[in-house]
Formats: sequence, C-alpha cells, structure tokens
Amino acid sequence: MSAMLRSGVDADWYRWVVRASQQTPGPVDDTVRIFSDYGLGLFALLMLWAWWRARRGDARTMAGVLAVPLVTVIGYLADDVVKSLVGEQRPCRTLHVTGTVEACPGLGDFSFPSNHAAVAAAAAAALLLTDLGLGLIAAPLALAMAASRVWIGVHYPHDALAGLTAGALVAWPLILAAHRAEPLVARLRTGRLRPVLATP
Repeated sequence: MSAMLRSGVDADWYRWVVRASQQTPGPVDDTVRIFSDYGLGLFALLMLWAWWRARRGDARTMAGVLAVPLVTVIGYLADDVVKSLVGEQRPCRTLHVTGTVEACPGLGDFSFPSNHAAVAAAAAAALLLTDLGLGLIAAPLALAMAASRVWIGVHYPHDALAGLTAGALVAWPLILAAHRAEPLVARLRTGRLRPVLATP
C-alpha cells in the first residue's frame, strides 16, 4: 500500500507541500520546524494539567488521566513496530527532493508511519476520553503536529495520516480499559496518596 501511495498522488502532494514551504518566509518555516521537533512537550503539559484538574473529579476520571502517559508510550511503541516492519525510506530520499525545511534523516530512519503523529494522536485521543476540555485543545495540536511533519519535508502525507490513525486506535480501547481501575484509585485516595490523587 505504501509503495502504491508513493507512486501516485501522495508523492505529488508531498512535492507540492515542499515547494510551498520553499516559498514561505523563513520565520514561518522556523516556527513550524520548532513546533514539529519540540511540540510533543505541549502534550506532556496538557497531561499534567489534566492530572491537576482530575484531583477535583471522581475516581474514574483520575484512573483515566493516570493512564494517559502510559497509553501514549504504548501508542508510540506500537507505531514504531509497524515502522520497523514496513521499512519505508523518507520521501526526501526516495523522491530525491532537496531544500526541505529540515535536513533529510539518514538511511534506515524510516518514514511510515509518523511517530510524532502517532504520539500526538494517542495523547489527544486519551485526553478526549478523560478530560474533554483539554482533549479539544489536544486534538487540533495533534493535527498540526501531523501536518508539520509533512511541511518540514520528513514525511509523506500518508505517513502522517497513518500515524494519527494508529495512535488514536491504540489509545481508545486502552483508556476505556483504564477506567476499570476506578475502584483501585478510589481506595488509594483514602490513603497516603490522597494529596496526589485528590484535593485535600
């Protein structure tokens, strides 16, 4: 499937995005690159904010919030397994494209699916299921992260879309399963961990 997309309109979309980035003012490209490289930290901040808010909520919400970081890591690991199995080279190498916003990664640093997109989508999906308000902030950030990976030239569009899909599909059932830890969290809230799990 990946090879088919590479040889069709997906490659043309990638080339169009790269040409657009080359005609964009440098400060804009720099902003996108910085967000693309370091923006995942925003999701960590949202997780901390969700934990702080969940201290005032019920045990089920806290159980989900506590699982968000773990679910995000699992989303990354699952995506990375797929990436290793597929072994697709970066488009900037396969299509011999130059002038990308970010330098083309080396051979063996595979492209499909995008890890950044998967991590962002896993975090966003998990947050949507635990704290809707913060999830609605995380969701557009996840879409922006996926788009930024194409903009800086290191991924095909289908890499980004696959990463978003993989991250969300992994996170959804895991967060629903994490809610079953509600009785455990309720018990822990009555012990020494109460200051961490609930407001005094």
